[in-house]
Amino acid sequence: MDSANERARPDRSLRQASVRRLLYLEQHSTLTAAHVRIVADTFGVHPATVRRWLANARDHDGRYTPATRPRLTLTPAMRDAVARWCGNLSGAHKELKDEGHLTASYATFHRAVLREYTRGYLAGLRGGEQARRDFDIHPGREIGHRNLAWEGDHVEASVWVNVNGQRRKPWITWFIECSTNCICGLAVTPHTPSRAAILTALRESLLRTKESPFGGAPTLIRVDRGADYMSSTVSDSMGVFDVRCVDLPPRRPEYKGTVEKLNGAVKTMLFPQLPGYTHAPTPGPSDKPDPDEQLLTFKAFVAELRTWVHFWNFEHRLTTKDKRRGHTPAELWQNDLTPIYDVTPEEARTFTLEAAPGQRIISTQGIHWKTRCYVADWMTGRPGQKVTLRYLPHDFSEIEVHDAATGTFLGTAIWTNAATPEQKKAIRKRADSEAARLQRDLTRTNKRRRERFKTVTVPTNPSPLTDLTEEQADDQLRQHPEARPTETPRPDLRTPTPDNTPWGRGATIPKQATQTPPRHPATPATPSAAWHRTKPADEQKDDPADD
Repeated sequence: MDSANERARPDRSLRQASVRRLLYLEQHSTLTAAHVRIVADTFGVHPATVRRWLANARDHDGRYTPATRPRLTLTPAMRDAVARWCGNLSGAHKELKDEGHLTASYATFHRAVLREYTRGYLAGLRGGEQARRDFDIHPGREIGHRNLAWEGDHVEASVWVNVNGQRRKPWITWFIECSTNCICGLAVTPHTPSRAAILTALRESLLRTKESPFGGAPTLIRVDRGADYMSSTVSDSMGVFDVRCVDLPPRRPEYKGTVEKLNGAVKTMLFPQLPGYTHAPTPGPSDKPDPDEQLLTFKAFVAELRTWVHFWNFEHRLTTKDKRRGHTPAELWQNDLTPIYDVTPEEARTFTLEAAPGQRIISTQGIHWKTRCYVADWMTGRPGQKVTLRYLPHDFSEIEVHDAATGTFLGTAIWTNAATPEQKKAIRKRADSEAARLQRDLTRTNKRRRERFKTVTVPTNPSPLTDLTEEQADDQLRQHPEARPTETPRPDLRTPTPDNTPWGRGATIPKQATQTPPRHPATPATPSAAWHRTKPADEQKDDPADD
């Protein structure tokens, strides 16, 4: 019965519903002791207690209104004291007692504060806005299909790395697919990242390979409102592929929880096992670095990070509280049959670079830009051509060159001072090749232009050697079949077939379908003797037509 009382006391709305039902039965003269006993058994109280509830309802116009004990209510002075003491209730209570604003005990004051303020508000008084957010409610998003949404972020590695003899903590920029938790691409920099790192990671994320089949063009990408993510270069690169960039409010990591969980996972699963871990326990209070500690090189750190990313995508099983639990990101990606729009390497290279304003002209020294000169072997023979440039921000070692008129990609040009001996040799070799090609074409043209004649031994007119022989003409006709005459002549121009009759005449003319030819007597097969008779001289007359 005690447990039933504990369950029934907090919920007074159930009592009000039961009392209203009993009052209805009482008004219709159908209330019995059995009804009262049923309600008492339900709440685990004595029937007399139920009758007291009914009496209370009659006194308050039919509504059950239990009496409450007098409670302490916070005054403005008490509220100011709690805020001034940053949530320290003990200090606020002591100050109020000393100033005479409070006479209640500390327990009464503590209960009054908990009734007025939530735990999150008190945490905010003690630790600020960041502590208050720990008590916020974050509704989850729909999982959706693959490439529906990506999330991108920067995270600083909790590891010291040897970068050319200096201790540095690298930064990681990566993009993760939200429905499968696949890491599509990343970029690592030994310093604070910029839009160059974002474009590099975005280019790797868009392209799919056999080793990393995750990627393609997403529908949208969620990023924070950082200056690098909000730059026009990054937004234009995403807009080319119709990717919507969703800029989230600043300092609200819960809005991109997938990539934030990835940041927390790499800090607990990879960094603690690497040398130079910044949060490793030390035997003493000194924060000075250990001079004998062997740090990873930057190249080795990137290799370790790549290995961990492969483990995350293909071996790590998710522990989420949904249908993805127990599956690897690669399994979820393969099981999703949503079509993927693949971006070509040329498109990814072109549109993930920043465009330089204006046009440039190729000179004999290359392309002049930002007080530098850029050269390449493909520039041979192109001085005077107008081009446009695209480059990776903060990286001026090489540029991408496009034709200004058509936008065709011409090639990559490198800074002259950064060119290797092999690259300079390739430029000279290309010039020699272009010169040799020109010499061959000119020699061939001069040979064709010079007219030659046949050698003769008797007086005759000169005969050019350029006349085609029968074999050469047949060869050219074979190369161009459309110029050869048809082997089957037209029916109306066909040669008549010789007749076998003694007259040696041609074949008979075919009859026309629309007109009936006149009938003639049949010609005898053998000429008679009368056909060979000669007329006498007196019978022969001169015919004017004989002349």
